[in-house]
Amino acid sequence: MRKVLVVTAVPSRLNAPRTGTFALVAAILIGVASLGAAQLAGYRSRRFDGPRLEFARPDDFDGGFQFCRVAFRNAADGDGDGWGVDWPRADENLSIRLEELTKTPVSMDESAHPKHVLMRFTDPELLHYPFVMMTEPGGAYLDDQEAAGLRNYLLKGGFLWADDFWGLYAFDHWAGQLAKALPSSAYPIVDLPLDHGIFHEVFTVPRVPQIPGIRGWLRTGSTSERGLDSAVPHARAVRDGRGRVMVLMTHNTDFGDAFEEEATNHEYFLRFSVAGYAFGINTLLYAMTH
Repeated sequence: MRKVLVVTAVPSRLNAPRTGTFALVAAILIGVASLGAAQLAGYRSRRFDGPRLEFARPDDFDGGFQFCRVAFRNAADGDGDGWGVDWPRADENLSIRLEELTKTPVSMDESAHPKHVLMRFTDPELLHYPFVMMTEPGGAYLDDQEAAGLRNYLLKGGFLWADDFWGLYAFDHWAGQLAKALPSSAYPIVDLPLDHGIFHEVFTVPRVPQIPGIRGWLRTGSTSERGLDSAVPHARAVRDGRGRVMVLMTHNTDFGDAFEEEATNHEYFLRFSVAGYAFGINTLLYAMTH
């Protein structure tokens, strides 16, 4: 018997005041659904450069899921627009969908908005969070302390998702930064096979979706942001000695925009956000259960 995912466009409680908003409401009818401060300045994002930038405090953790984003400095020779791309709406939207589509308890504030936090790899509170995300890691720079903090976090059971970097140069730059924490000789980067659990935790995702940034897609209709240099999307990983994925890298694709821009364009939502949420929720559940 076929397994069905029913998708309906309805107002999101986060984005409801906006015109033309869409939210993912999934009904899994049979079983599993199928889918086709002193240091503040150095971490400022080009897009978010103001008083809103506050890092997590020890009392922020309350036991529920909170989306944790890593703030980092950009390298002079890197390829990326900074840690704040898609922040904070992508973090909030994915948290809402996690609450709607699973039984995961998600921390909410007094206004019923999902709590989300910013962290650096040197922050000891990082160990409270089983999942952290980086956006545009192709531009990142990690110093020795940050690399040591990342290594400690990952080897103690943490999970990092690095998303939205395009082309060979950006990938090689990020691989070099990651190697400061996890030397490639001991922790090689591999492509995840499609039978890996990340593709099947709740939703069956049949392929690595190539999700373009919405502005480029509306302008050109193309899903590859760097032409032939980024034509093939990849879900790559670094595993620990037991095979657990510690670092997930979604290269030549932009899941962050699938979450952030779900309410911007109906066609974009249907073509990219639905698949993006399926993979994103799978990834969150894998990170919290492995």
